[in-house]
Amino acid sequence: MTTPDHQSPASQPPVPTTKDRIYRSPMALAGGVFLLLVVGWLGFDALFRGHGRAPWLALAGMILIVPLVIAFTLRPAVFAGEDRMRIRNPFRVISLPWGEVASLRSGYSNEAVAKSGRKYQLWAVPVSLRARKKAEMRKSRAAADAARGGEPTRRGFGFGGMGGFGSTGGAGVPSGPTRAETDQVMDDLRELLERQGEAESAQGEVTVRWAYEVIAPTLAGAVLFAILLATG
Repeated sequence: MTTPDHQSPASQPPVPTTKDRIYRSPMALAGGVFLLLVVGWLGFDALFRGHGRAPWLALAGMILIVPLVIAFTLRPAVFAGEDRMRIRNPFRVISLPWGEVASLRSGYSNEAVAKSGRKYQLWAVPVSLRARKKAEMRKSRAAADAARGGEPTRRGFGFGGMGGFGSTGGAGVPSGPTRAETDQVMDDLRELLERQGEAESAQGEVTVRWAYEVIAPTLAGAVLFAILLATG
């Protein structure tokens, strides 16, 4: 009895036709890079110029802080594909087939609710109440302008008028989308959920994997830092 060297085209698994959509927070990425630069500058300065216990404390502090900065700023992301959503949070990676997602909620945070009742926060899609307020103002202004025949309302004198700070070119509020960016992301995810939730390929089990590549160095840095402080 022989085994074929390769599968026939009909037996091979289907190749995904679309790539996953990736959602990340630009502000978190920028903040993470800035913090890493500051930590690196201060840490290496203490390592190479410090005296006594300072280099060891700096080394322990960097081992502790750098993974945490990466975990909370650069690491979070949401990968939305045709079959499942993968949520990469600071310390966990959650794989949610669309068939197991009960709803996507937006309040003071954005979260996915599984059919089991478990809730998973989307760290990469943070809620901005300020952005929501601005979007609502744009929406209200656009509705008011439409009721007046499309003529934009002009702002009076003061800050923002006459081309000063916060100037909006005379309009009552800045021009832009009438939905906050993260709310639009949640709308996109809900659209995928509605379209793919019943698909056969989108069924399966929810899997959760702990990010030991973040947890291990963080714990090592914390233990080393505690030992150095205790023996000082």
